[in-house]
Amino acid sequence: MTAIDRSSVAAHNKADDMWVIIDGDVYDLSKFGKMHPGGEAVLKEYAGKDATEVFFEQHRMDVLRKYQRLKIGRLSDAKGKSVVDRTTPYDISQVAYAEIAGLRSDFHSPYYTESHRQFRAACRKWVEGFRAQAEQYDKAGKEPTREMFIKAGKEGMLISRIGPGPWMAQASSFGVTLPGNLDGKTFDQFHELIAQSEFARLGTPGFIDGMGAGHLIGLPPILHFGTPAMKEKYLGPCMRGEKICALAITEPFVGSDVAGLRCTAKKSPCGKFYIVNGAKKWITNGTFADLFVTAVRT
Repeated sequence: MTAIDRSSVAAHNKADDMWVIIDGDVYDLSKFGKMHPGGEAVLKEYAGKDATEVFFEQHRMDVLRKYQRLKIGRLSDAKGKSVVDRTTPYDISQVAYAEIAGLRSDFHSPYYTESHRQFRAACRKWVEGFRAQAEQYDKAGKEPTREMFIKAGKEGMLISRIGPGPWMAQASSFGVTLPGNLDGKTFDQFHELIAQSEFARLGTPGFIDGMGAGHLIGLPPILHFGTPAMKEKYLGPCMRGEKICALAITEPFVGSDVAGLRCTAKKSPCGKFYIVNGAKKWITNGTFADLFVTAVRT
């Protein structure tokens, strides 16, 4: 890596020629100013200077990793490696309040155990391995592929976001392996919180919602109130990501005002079936779902 002295950094102190120091590494932000979410003026104040303290006051380590392409060298008088080079994306941050304190190995918590720490590490490793695809599809505005759903399903990142219940103990029978090979019988609300939080670290809101937001609210009614026949037919394929479920409540005339629903379901003349009539709209995951849990008036 190129060694750069502080006087050289100080010489690059203009908006169109801007170098800054972060944790001993030198970054060229000359073309980044106009893309900075906080505006170019914020960066200009630190052009040619050491911005380490203010950077870490405002950003997570993930941001620094994301823009490693802007790094052009390291200070000639810097000692050791920078934090971005001596840690991995899988490590839990040691910065106070950057993450759930109870997940740090040096912090005692009555709620988080070693099981949760191992689960967190496994979830984060999975998410980081999925990041490139998520960012690519989110930027392109494309929906997740069925292969992505199956990967998330079989590797436990769908069922873990549904939450605790008897179905977790059945994970292996569905053909699902929980992150970190966690025993589903020990899965609790804190494991679910971890799974949701880690998945959100992708930072791709459209893709994240596409990757099961409707599926995760569509399945619980079946889990809690479905008949044995329904569960037998749908739970396995849905947990593995082979089938996708959606919750159909919202309607074009009343939105999500459940009290105003117009969609109806009436018994067929034979009494064996319900005939559903009405319209549903804006259903999350609805454009590619295989089955719908539908709110109706009977």
